[in-house]
Amino acid sequence: MASVTFVGIPFDRHSSYLQGPALAPNRIRSILHSGAGNSYTELNFNVLDHPQFSDAGNFVIDQYIDISTQAEALLKQGGRLLSLGGDHSVTYPLIKAHAQFFEPFTILQIDAHGDLYDDFEGNRYSHACPFARIMEESLVKRLVQVGIRALSPHQNEQIQRFGVETIEMRHIDRLNALDLSGPLYISLDLDGLDPAFAPGVSHHEPGGLTTRQVLDLIHRLPGPIIGADIVEYNPHRDVSDMTAAVAAKFVKEIAGRMLI
Repeated sequence: MASVTFVGIPFDRHSSYLQGPALAPNRIRSILHSGAGNSYTELNFNVLDHPQFSDAGNFVIDQYIDISTQAEALLKQGGRLLSLGGDHSVTYPLIKAHAQFFEPFTILQIDAHGDLYDDFEGNRYSHACPFARIMEESLVKRLVQVGIRALSPHQNEQIQRFGVETIEMRHIDRLNALDLSGPLYISLDLDGLDPAFAPGVSHHEPGGLTTRQVLDLIHRLPGPIIGADIVEYNPHRDVSDMTAAVAAKFVKEIAGRMLI
């Protein structure tokens, strides 16, 4: 069984609308260890007390490239990373690091947005662009997007250009037929959920996934899960830590699946 290291990435300098996701890792940790719940997953697996689960604290980030460098250092130790952003731009340097240590793998992106812009407001490393960078560098075998409901014509062109497999919310019935066998990396943007379930995000996009739908998807993934990130939680917009609790739940359930 490979170990799983939990790490915070307090970075939101590539956010396009609101700042705040840099505060997410510590807020989610506080809920994870608050005593309001326990350390078990829904599949009755004790994650937080498991000897193969550890918390490496937060990355210290001066430059954007530091994310990749520090991820590489942890991956060299032979474990797998469960990373907490931060805005969604952190996924690109994380995937650059993972691509050096794992055979070609698939990304499962849970999101309201495609994040495939070639350039957004003059920034090629915006949180609206990470998957364009990943795909143009051929860092992964497949990109599968679930929950998408805010595509632009440019992003539709990018989907065709890169051969992205996109399941929009209006076609969510296709989810059950999705084949996600083989090594998998999960990139979970909390705005993939409907704002009713996750109000603490910068970009509210109604019509999204329920918490239950995401949990059921995580539980039925065939694995192996070689890494994951949970991003775009913005504590400034949360209500009574509701979204932090959702994120903490996802931490436990994803870590449990990575450890099994």
